[in-house]
Amino acid sequence: MSYKTILLNIENGIATLTLNRPENYNALSLELAGELLEAVLECDENSSVKVLMITGAGKAFCAGGDVKEFHQNLDNASLYLKKLTSQLHKSIAKICRMPKPVIAAVNGVAAGGGFSLSLACDLTIAAESAKFVTAYSDIAATPDLGMTYFLPRILGNKKAFELALVRKQLTASEAKEWGLVNQVVPDGELKKVTMEIAQKFMTASSLGIGATKKLLQLSLSQTLESQMENESEFIARAGKSQDFREGVNAFVERRKARFKGA
Repeated sequence: MSYKTILLNIENGIATLTLNRPENYNALSLELAGELLEAVLECDENSSVKVLMITGAGKAFCAGGDVKEFHQNLDNASLYLKKLTSQLHKSIAKICRMPKPVIAAVNGVAAGGGFSLSLACDLTIAAESAKFVTAYSDIAATPDLGMTYFLPRILGNKKAFELALVRKQLTASEAKEWGLVNQVVPDGELKKVTMEIAQKFMTASSLGIGATKKLLQLSLSQTLESQMENESEFIARAGKSQDFREGVNAFVERRKARFKGA
């Protein structure tokens, strides 16, 4: 499929999805929202894709919602915002639920929904110049794309409230200190470092990655006992796989495992 507002490149098992409205700091228009969902679904369904990396073209990762488009739809803002968020929220859900690792490579500002998009990814690597901005209250809006789900779980309610309504902005290094970013790298090394991390997943068992991601997601709504029951079920299921057999044999034989995702 051809896209107008994003770029999707799939090479050697790594899909790079680039938000491509650099003249608008990759703001989330209705058209981009639809194309983002299509691209995320394509990456989820494509068996050749083992890792998804999301970044932005130009000087920004994503400036959040397209306020100029908001202005054009002021007379019908409620319907417009429902259409916009319904598309974007499906993308966020799929990013979280797909068994493949998703990495955000944050270049420049990640504001509003762009910030939320970075939070939804499994790993977030930020350039030194990146900034993370909540911004919603500046236009009397409320957070979306899962921000009020992710922030309290990562920061706790008090810090989440502070970031959403008081402080509103963090530098890349501050975001790392707050636990919102995994790694901060020089601007010129962002793509290189992110690709190196993506490559590490290429030799791992896709079954193991997907199951671990699922367990981490399940844990947010489980008791200790119920989550340990989930862990028992998942590891027993893993024991039936060819990858588990290969991993154990490779360990005993002191060689590198050759996983097939089966």
